[in-house]
Amino acid sequence: MNIQNIDKLSKQYIRQELLITAGLSLIGFLAMRVWFLDSLLVPIIVSAVFTLVVSYACGLIWRRVAKKSPSSLPTYYTASSGFRMLLALAVMFVYYLIYGRDSMLVFVLVFMTFYLISLAHHSIFFARVSNRS
Repeated sequence: MNIQNIDKLSKQYIRQELLITAGLSLIGFLAMRVWFLDSLLVPIIVSAVFTLVVSYACGLIWRRVAKKSPSSLPTYYTASSGFRMLLALAVMFVYYLIYGRDSMLVFVLVFMTFYLISLAHHSIFFARVSNRS
């Protein structure tokens, strides 16, 4: 892979994650309005911010690793998945500390939807990139 291709793929990954997150957020906001579920607002916002921050960081770190040390990419994929999971657990714990046990079920359902779809996109995107190179 050449450097321009790596930059292009990194931007494409970040752009796709942004679109996926925006789409999920819009679906969540629509569900809020249709079924009058005001309790979804904070979980949607927290989940969207988490997904955007993590995906942006993953895209930038992948670009750096792919340019500097392409042989380390398998290690990066494993580490990024583990780090993403630890961050997700930390976010859920902080949410629990702030909002308590009563609102955790709604939060976990919304957050896991964002998390799993983002993780699936991450896996599929980088599997295709690895197969091409």
